[in-house]
Amino acid sequence: MRIALCGGTGDIGEALALRWAYDTDHEILIGSRDPERARGKAEEYVTELDSRGIEADVKGFANEMAADRADVVVVAVPAYHLVDTVESIADRLDPDTVLVTPAVGMKRDDSGLHYNPPSAGSVAALCADAAPDDVPVVGAFHNLAAGRFADLDAEVEWDTLVFGDDADAKDIVMLLADEIEGLRPLDAGGLANASEVEALTPLLVNVAIHNEGMHDLGVRFQ
Repeated sequence: MRIALCGGTGDIGEALALRWAYDTDHEILIGSRDPERARGKAEEYVTELDSRGIEADVKGFANEMAADRADVVVVAVPAYHLVDTVESIADRLDPDTVLVTPAVGMKRDDSGLHYNPPSAGSVAALCADAAPDDVPVVGAFHNLAAGRFADLDAEVEWDTLVFGDDADAKDIVMLLADEIEGLRPLDAGGLANASEVEALTPLLVNVAIHNEGMHDLGVRFQ
């Protein structure tokens, strides 16, 4: 399978690229608005994986080219860049493409981080509104500590909540998540449940800030 990470030069994009390349045989396409930056990051990831004896298939492209070649497209950008990114690749998507959003809207004040949903109700709804009507949108990978997740020496035992209205598309994303060592996908229902999942991220950050020794938190449901 070809997985494109549009915004794959950022924190969560890097983490997903490295973990999928390390744990699976999927072809990983790193996307960026700047194709040179994408190619440079892809080379960095290949070098890191090569140092661990992994011969990975990771290439860099402009976002549009990465999306055009992919079966699954992860829009790994901050919430405020999501609509522009989706619109820039929209004509490269088709009904067989699964579009995945891990983005969360947050704002900071003196008391910490807070969930800041857009007028659409959630970032996932914003993504669905920006995407072509026939392209399935799935939310996943929101509540992962990207720094720890990108560290291939770090063992994780985390859950990722996956939601979407297209059952087949959701199953594909859950399968891809399950292929990452230490990551367990859980079905969180449809897109209407997006805000509940997205709101967990600022909660985890606040708990990590206010409790000593609790960096890089993930969630595990028992």
